[in-house]
Amino acid sequence: MRRLTWFNATSLTLGFAFLYLPMLILIVYSFNESKLVTVWAGFSTKWYGTLLQNEAFLGAALVTLKVAVVSSTIATVLGTMAALVLVRVGRFPGRTLFSGMIYAPLVMPEVITGLSLLLLFIGIGLDRGILTIILAHTTFSMAFVAVVVSSRLMTFDQSLEEAALDLGCSAFDAFRLVTLPIIAPAVISGWLLAFTLSLDDLVIASFTAGPSATTLPIKIWSSIRLGVSPEINALSTIMIGIVAAGVITASLITKRASLRQQADERAAAQQT
Repeated sequence: MRRLTWFNATSLTLGFAFLYLPMLILIVYSFNESKLVTVWAGFSTKWYGTLLQNEAFLGAALVTLKVAVVSSTIATVLGTMAALVLVRVGRFPGRTLFSGMIYAPLVMPEVITGLSLLLLFIGIGLDRGILTIILAHTTFSMAFVAVVVSSRLMTFDQSLEEAALDLGCSAFDAFRLVTLPIIAPAVISGWLLAFTLSLDDLVIASFTAGPSATTLPIKIWSSIRLGVSPEINALSTIMIGIVAAGVITASLITKRASLRQQADERAAAQQT
């Protein structure tokens, strides 16, 4: 085992400080008494109460959560299906094109994606709103889900699924009862990634959102152009807490599923 050197420890400390120190400062100043976000005037939670009375922020937050939940769920289903086709199906006409279309959103600039979707919605006469944001977020986030799930399927032992088929399961039951529980950690990770991408998106949403639907990143961006208020610090702290709770929950679920899978494998090995 390689020892931790002073260079590695310093690099690791500076890296974590660069990533998380701004978040820590933001959280601390969300409890600031003063309206000036750069001047500490004592501990207070009044800005959280003020935030709960701000209907504009609450409405934008509700729209963002709706879009994130729906788009990440649809993206997870479509991304998992795309991963199954890429990994399980052999060579077929158009496979190269299909693979390129799956991976293209990963490297495509968001400005291009947003503008293309805007022109598409205008061309088909679809009014911009929550539906167009959901379609846009599903389009680019399903590619990330496909990559995550396909990496897990490549290491999946297909003999387990074949054994289920030999025991009388249909192809759908074998997938539902054998394959899906095993790849569930990857599917959950893909859903969380798609949820986070949707929650964080500003560029694509600014192209596809209409007057009737304003997401939270757009609302925050519009507000900070006039100056950062303590309410935004409080809102950002709540978002950090929600994301952290989701990551911890997903990690616990993934660990639990992994332990259950290891226990089942040991039980199966003992029976044989």
